[in-house]
Amino acid sequence: MRTPPVRIVRRDVDGVLLLDKPSGMTSNAALQRAKWLLQAKRAGHTGTLDPLASGLLPLCFGEATRFAQRLLDAPKRYLATLRFGITTTTGDAEGAIVAMHPVAFGRAALDTTLAGFVGEQTQVPPMYSALKVDGKPLYRLAREGVEVERAPRRIVVHALDCITWDDPVAEVAVTCSKGTYVRVLAEDIGRALGAGAHLTALRRVATGAFGIEGAHTLVALEAMDDAARAACLLPTATLVADLPRLVVDAARARGFLQGQAVAAGGTSSGEHAVYAGTRLLGLAQVAAGVAQPTRVLPGAHLALDTDLA
Repeated sequence: MRTPPVRIVRRDVDGVLLLDKPSGMTSNAALQRAKWLLQAKRAGHTGTLDPLASGLLPLCFGEATRFAQRLLDAPKRYLATLRFGITTTTGDAEGAIVAMHPVAFGRAALDTTLAGFVGEQTQVPPMYSALKVDGKPLYRLAREGVEVERAPRRIVVHALDCITWDDPVAEVAVTCSKGTYVRVLAEDIGRALGAGAHLTALRRVATGAFGIEGAHTLVALEAMDDAARAACLLPTATLVADLPRLVVDAARARGFLQGQAVAAGGTSSGEHAVYAGTRLLGLAQVAAGVAQPTRVLPGAHLALDTDLA
């Protein structure tokens, strides 16, 4: 007689999990595994890592998903390993070799070239990417031998520093805007040096203010009990910790949660995180002493009376 499958009861889970994604796993597979371990109803990640890449993948659960865009928009920091002299079909070690060239430059030329790639620039997304054309991912078209035109994107490389150079391999620290393909950056750097290049490893070490040092591996999470896993979650409010606070009283809190603009007194203009006591209610744009809700946590009213007691 077959044993019936164990039925997981999904529950409301709120917060942020800093996951250290292993190489060889898709971001979605890592998300689904973490979601299963926490038995969570709702979750999403905040910026895809290629299967080859490892490192920081912040996951938002429950009410935290309402602020996920802030991490999607945040700068990212990577440690990239570039192998010069070889180009591949995918721009990384998973692709077939396209060409081989001699590496006839040294550390000084590499540093000078890296400096030239710092700043705002355009980048054409690679064919081997999850971007879609007419609903079909580009990587599937690429596997079929089809290449389509891709519109260039504006990106910003904030910093690009060589950490180690062991000819023909360099480890490079990259701080960049969202939407940057480090594989393409590696290819462009190799092209500028006349030798070609591809990525052999990529590790994300920071997203916004979050660093890899606070992240948990799936192996570690799997070894924990439910209480220990829950303790790994950061509060939703950590996603807006960089914003100035606007603390409102009970009357204004209830109006805010109903989507009403509320008085903000002498509060400075700009985006604010709105609190009632210690409870995060959402975000608001403040102008001329008035706070206009831009993001409201629908469940905040349930705990409002308790928090203000």
